[in-house]
Amino acid sequence: MKKTLLILFLISFIIGCKKETKIETAKTIIPLNYPETKKVDTVDTYFDIEVKDPYRWLEDDRSEETENWVTAQNKVTFGYLDSIPFRDQLKKRLSSLWNYEKVGAPFKEGDYTYFYKNDGLQNQYVIYRFKNEGDEPEIFLDPNTFSEDGTTSLGGLSFSKNGKLLAYSISEGGSDWRKVIVKNAETKEIIEDTLVDIKFSGMSWKANEGFYYSSYDKPKGSELSAKTDQHKVYYHKLGTPQKDDALIFGGTPEEKHRYIGGRVTEDDKYLIISASTSTSGNKLFIKDLSKPNSKLVTILDNTDSDTYVIENVGSKLYLVTNLNAPNKKIVTVDAANPTPENWKDFIPETENVLSPSTGGGYFFAEYMVDAVSKVLQYDYDGKLVRDVDLPGVGSVGGFGTKKEEKELYYSFTNYKTPGSIYKYNIAEGTSELYRKPKIDFNPEDYESKQVFYNSKDGTKVPMIITHKKGIELTGKNPTILYGYGGFNISLTPSFSIANAVWMEQGGIYAVPNLRGGGEYGKKWHDAGTKMQKQNVFNDFIAAAEYLIENKYTSSEYLAIRGGSNGGLLVGATMTQRPDLMKVALPAVGVLDMLRYHTFTAGAGWAYDYGTAQDDKQMFEYLKGYSPVHNVKEGVKYPATLVTTGDHDDRVVPAHSFKFAAELQAKQSGSNPTLIRIETNAGHGAGTPVAKTIEQYADIFSFTLFNMGYEVLPEQVNDEIKG
Repeated sequence: MKKTLLILFLISFIIGCKKETKIETAKTIIPLNYPETKKVDTVDTYFDIEVKDPYRWLEDDRSEETENWVTAQNKVTFGYLDSIPFRDQLKKRLSSLWNYEKVGAPFKEGDYTYFYKNDGLQNQYVIYRFKNEGDEPEIFLDPNTFSEDGTTSLGGLSFSKNGKLLAYSISEGGSDWRKVIVKNAETKEIIEDTLVDIKFSGMSWKANEGFYYSSYDKPKGSELSAKTDQHKVYYHKLGTPQKDDALIFGGTPEEKHRYIGGRVTEDDKYLIISASTSTSGNKLFIKDLSKPNSKLVTILDNTDSDTYVIENVGSKLYLVTNLNAPNKKIVTVDAANPTPENWKDFIPETENVLSPSTGGGYFFAEYMVDAVSKVLQYDYDGKLVRDVDLPGVGSVGGFGTKKEEKELYYSFTNYKTPGSIYKYNIAEGTSELYRKPKIDFNPEDYESKQVFYNSKDGTKVPMIITHKKGIELTGKNPTILYGYGGFNISLTPSFSIANAVWMEQGGIYAVPNLRGGGEYGKKWHDAGTKMQKQNVFNDFIAAAEYLIENKYTSSEYLAIRGGSNGGLLVGATMTQRPDLMKVALPAVGVLDMLRYHTFTAGAGWAYDYGTAQDDKQMFEYLKGYSPVHNVKEGVKYPATLVTTGDHDDRVVPAHSFKFAAELQAKQSGSNPTLIRIETNAGHGAGTPVAKTIEQYADIFSFTLFNMGYEVLPEQVNDEIKG
């Protein structure tokens, strides 16, 4: 009790309260008392230019002051959200629609076929298995038993070559740090001590003897925010302690890279090592595991391309690369002389971006055609076998399996179609529906269409707009504009339960494919990086203007949303054009562009962003759009709900803390500027379903309430129709 009173006293003493602000939306007034966030005299000097950082103290994620600030902010935020009259209705509808059986594509390991399944509202997916078609599946691994509150999740799993052993990783509280557990897959018994302190790693087995994994030395200071920049590949031999694991690569200054991965080829012949200093570009090495004490051979000694080995037949390697091929191609080379001058085209580059896979003795070349999937099947001589007939216009995933399999399973989805699983006969090229979800949502009531609009510099940008059929373009439809625009990541059509609930309310959901993404290859990606990053924001702004000009919505009914790099997108857009939208929803955002590279693995994002230490021009460019540094006094910013997790060790929550503090200190007008901080949660992966539903209920209710709704839009429409 004394401790509780002390904490309450410290909260009131450190944080205090600012003057009361009244937020008026329609007829309802919700009083807000923002916590007072103290300022400190912290100044950094970049190229003789001083930059103040008054909220630097919020970067200390282990301090009691920061903890108290988080508590006080959440108290204000949830007090506000609790007052929104239809919040519980949205939560109930989200829970109701979410509550259907979801099943992943089956995959074979050893004598068993495995699949992921969620009964409906389980916090984590459960892994089931069966031996023969028609057998009753048994629970193999249930991550819901990892912790009482569902915040310990399954990170990944890897079976030994004979399928009799399993290594799987777990994440606690959403952290990127992992523990790895090894089980006998036959008996489901844990067979040795847990491996710890593993990060940004797969697990790749060498036969049935052991596996390769990657990690960093544990950082000094906070493991949630301290910098990590020398990745290392280790080999763990079963039955030996982790302290005896062999260091394979990354232990010397010459081998220092930020991200390193080791992978064994399907035939156990080669170890392939990829080493990167940033999220784009990698060096590539190969080691012949069939020869004792063989040395690593260099395939690529620079990071000018993204290249990896996809397959091998004996010493013949098949590599996927964008070296001199921005849209990627597949080449072949002999492992004895694997450098680029010996490469031969196997599947040449086309005008569309290639994402290939293998299975059943064939290559499957998936192409993005304006962000929509197309799949071609090739044999091992590079001969086109067929165009694969897909179920519709959308995104496919899973065209891959082991070499000896005769069937594979793939998924199909788009913005209005829940993901279905199809079985594909590899030799005949025929698909049949394997599993379709039973969900209380009718895709036939909705429509998706792709439009192209011009950005500021005339560049044509595609956007897919999805909504109920028959919607009237009055300029008053509540609309979420969602974007990312970075790191060569492509936003392809996929179904979301949460977005389905949004569209049920008459909402419009629009997704543009901004520069910085990978939809049109490396050139499209590079056009949104470093000194061209403003292109991404301009593309997003132009998307909003298109929606407004064409009467889909108006500034009073537009919300912009994005997470991580998309959180930066929202932060930059709302500070550059605060008049353009009514609501801004930056999630787990990169918001302090002068210091992002000083936390955890942030320095690895420099390919996309550059850093403030590169040169004066880069510093000034970053400072020119950095959201934290561009909140100005006296500006009326949109209603803003910043969201983050206190265990996010990828984009540390200090970004969001500082941005929220700046907005609360400088906001003019009555729009609320709140921060919602999920406790015991990370960057998003593995978040329990219960928490995800609560987050969306809060985001959607905040959005609609600040667009002027006191009851849900569907109820308003029903009254008008009645």
